[in-house]
Amino acid sequence: MNRNSSSERESLLSTVKPSNAIVSLAIPATLALLAKAVYNIVDTAYIGMLNDDIALAAVGVTLPLLLIMVSIENIFAAGAAVLAGRQLGAGDKDGANQTVTTIVGFSILVGIGLCVLGIIFIEPLLRAFGASDAVLPQAKDYAFWMFIAALFNLPAQSLNCAARAESSVKISSIAVITGAALNVALDPVFMFSWGFGMGVEGASLATTISQCVTFVILAWLYLSGHSMIKVHPKYFKLSGSFLWAVTAIGIPTAVIQICLAVATSLTNIAAKPLPDSDLIIAAYGVVQRLILIGCYVVMGFMQGYQPVASYAFGAKDEDHFHDAVRFALKGALLLTVVVAAAYIILAQPLIMLFNRNPMVIEFGRRLLISQVALYPAFGLCYMMTITFQTIGASKMGLFLSMIRQGLFYVPFILALPKCFGVTEIYAAQPAADLCTILVCVFFVKRMKQMASERMGASPNKQ
Repeated sequence: MNRNSSSERESLLSTVKPSNAIVSLAIPATLALLAKAVYNIVDTAYIGMLNDDIALAAVGVTLPLLLIMVSIENIFAAGAAVLAGRQLGAGDKDGANQTVTTIVGFSILVGIGLCVLGIIFIEPLLRAFGASDAVLPQAKDYAFWMFIAALFNLPAQSLNCAARAESSVKISSIAVITGAALNVALDPVFMFSWGFGMGVEGASLATTISQCVTFVILAWLYLSGHSMIKVHPKYFKLSGSFLWAVTAIGIPTAVIQICLAVATSLTNIAAKPLPDSDLIIAAYGVVQRLILIGCYVVMGFMQGYQPVASYAFGAKDEDHFHDAVRFALKGALLLTVVVAAAYIILAQPLIMLFNRNPMVIEFGRRLLISQVALYPAFGLCYMMTITFQTIGASKMGLFLSMIRQGLFYVPFILALPKCFGVTEIYAAQPAADLCTILVCVFFVKRMKQMASERMGASPNKQ
């Protein structure tokens, strides 16, 4: 039975038309990521029910911490997914076993380190991300359990990406959706007075418990032997060269999250000197969590694309690979246009789901529209970053991962609000997105040429 299911998954990667394979893998992956977005959205919605703008701002300033932790997860998880996918495509299943087992073990060690260091430096970190004296106490309560969750999230993300590499997206989706559903149920129990009455801290604790359950389900898949890739202590072989090979692939994806965290932090800092700064930060925190839903839609589609492209690259199947690239490029652009249109049309009612303060609603409406005005920049840049990762062009992937929220957004958000006030906070993202689109269009042809060259040479070179 296990051999049959493994053969079906391998057939999906090797023989099914790329567009069909991508859609087959992307649908459950997107649903799983949207379920993951529920963690943040549900927390924010329930916290909005506390009718406390400071509580909402407290959750907003923890968002950079969340993004940095996700970026660290992605360094190892995304790198392992691409490398294991290539190894499966080349018929090296023992290599894939070694890759995933080693990364899962290392992720556990990194999770312990993040938890300990995060708790020790929790106050200076939150200050650096824009927490005011009024916001800091509740922000600390929320962030504490975020750091505890790192113990489960890092190895869980590595297992999740391994499942993606072998196209075992069903169990991955079940794990994430189960955790999200549990979070919806536990949040009010821990937060409100009729339950444990823990407020903001209760929301974070409920999320941590739910994420632990997700990890347990994914661990069961690999420890029970139902997977194509095997996780076993005998495959654990940690070395500097191996870590470099994995991180060189995974860093571009992680840098996207790090740049987003920096951008969020700098936006909070830019807002602090302005009138009604806590209300602007509260609105921006809501907007960023809504934006994460759009990001997850695109990322889910890319999670369907990446294993198909990685397998074709490892197998040196150039036609299969380029068919996948063309479909992924069109799909990413279409999805971002749809997401942008939905957010622009529904901006005000979406903000009102989380807060009824008229000023927060107005700040949030304008911020949301500005964030998605040129949203196809994200889809194009992310798709190209994933493709450069897949073909081993790490430097190009790293460069593209930095441009949108790093190279372009940072100078705009630092300069414009000082000159023009809150109005120019709205202009920073569209300006950065326009620059991103121009750069990406310039590199599309080069991306395809490099892929052909590397498949003709040695696709396993880093």
